Amino acid sequence: MAGEGLSIKTGRALLLCALTGLAAGLAASGFYWLLESARHYLMEGLAHYAPPLAAGETALFPISHHAERLRWALLVLPALGSVAGALLVKFFAPTAGGHGTDAAIHAYHREEGRIPFAVIPIKAVASALVIGSGGSAGCEGPVTQIGAGCGSALAGLLKLDAAERRILMAAGLAAGVGALFRAPLAGAIFAAEIFYSGLDIEYEILMPSLVASTVAYTVFALFFGWQPLFIMPEYTFEDPLKLLPYLFLALVVAYGAKFYILVFRQVEAASRAWRVPAWVKPGIGGLLTGLIGCFMPQILGSGYGIIQQALTVNSPLAERFGGLSLAMLFLIFFGKIFATAFTVASGGSGGVFGPALVSGAALGAATGVALTRLFPGLELNPGAFALVGMAGFLAASVRVPIAAIIMVSEITGNHRLLLPSMWVCGVAYWLGNGWTIYRSQVRTRDCSPAHRGA
Repeated sequence: MAGEGLSIKTGRALLLCALTGLAAGLAASGFYWLLESARHYLMEGLAHYAPPLAAGETALFPISHHAERLRWALLVLPALGSVAGALLVKFFAPTAGGHGTDAAIHAYHREEGRIPFAVIPIKAVASALVIGSGGSAGCEGPVTQIGAGCGSALAGLLKLDAAERRILMAAGLAAGVGALFRAPLAGAIFAAEIFYSGLDIEYEILMPSLVASTVAYTVFALFFGWQPLFIMPEYTFEDPLKLLPYLFLALVVAYGAKFYILVFRQVEAASRAWRVPAWVKPGIGGLLTGLIGCFMPQILGSGYGIIQQALTVNSPLAERFGGLSLAMLFLIFFGKIFATAFTVASGGSGGVFGPALVSGAALGAATGVALTRLFPGLELNPGAFALVGMAGFLAASVRVPIAAIIMVSEITGNHRLLLPSMWVCGVAYWLGNGWTIYRSQVRTRDCSPAHRGA
């Protein structure tokens, strides 16, 4: 009887996690459609600018081709989109503002996993307006909160207790990331790691997250395809001497991540000091983003096309996706960081994880190009440095070293650079010294209100 009871309990848990994954997968699919619609009608339709796309990004509408982009539209569109998103959040779901991952972390630790149902549609529409109008923000922040909201809503519908609600909320978070990034394993591990800035994980949610992320990814792929988000040449690692240049890369991305966090925090503090209505602040940030975008439109929107270009620098695939010079890679790195801080730290609805990927890819590729010129005999590949740079930058700024290693492999389909990714992530995470872009993360499980008295 005891074994039968365990089987029923396990079966019930699997069903709930699968249902969470189904809901999150459908929500992520709807969110992606909103993003593409906003990008098509706002950036392409009004500003006559079609941002570069990653190889695996599905363009749901025919790409508009215009002879010249409208600079004045690129200047004002991010501000208008940010204000529209802020007003939507203000009147319908106040907890849906800012970068959603931090809100989901806060809900896990301090709200017993409760996320109001209204957050799901409002976060999706507000973020689509911000990103689709050119705001520099990632899609992962909104989709983590949307997915977490799906798990929380299901738990509320079934009147589950706080512990079970937290599990379904985290499983939904994993499902959202796994679906949108087409990285189901990384999504599950991300959900286990993201709640802590120190070396700790939520081991109770790992198995539920694997189930939910698998289902959500499957649902999303049925709509938008099974291909990885990016493609790149089949770079390998076969020379142990190359660990030395990769060590240099680890130092570069670790301090680059600290720079990202510092700029974000400074803009956040300045935004709090502005004596204007809260919904006006994202408009000011959007205007500053648009100012950068007038001269460097690549940094507008999610910027995943930049990652695709960085992964193919100095390779035959560069002819297909467009090449990036060393100077442009550094400009993109700094431009993306400041544009993201202006967009999101001012209160705009969007994520900071995606821009970390873009910044890490640009900085990694730039480091690879520079080292190739300095040491041509080593036969280094800048595209490989872009992939490993993404992983290291994530490990240092978001504090998810294991998820970062697996994610860059899944989103590129390249599993042959695991060793340098492990090396760079380990060093960059250690050098990060607990700095994190997410305020709501706590150091370890012992610091979390969710585990007090457990």
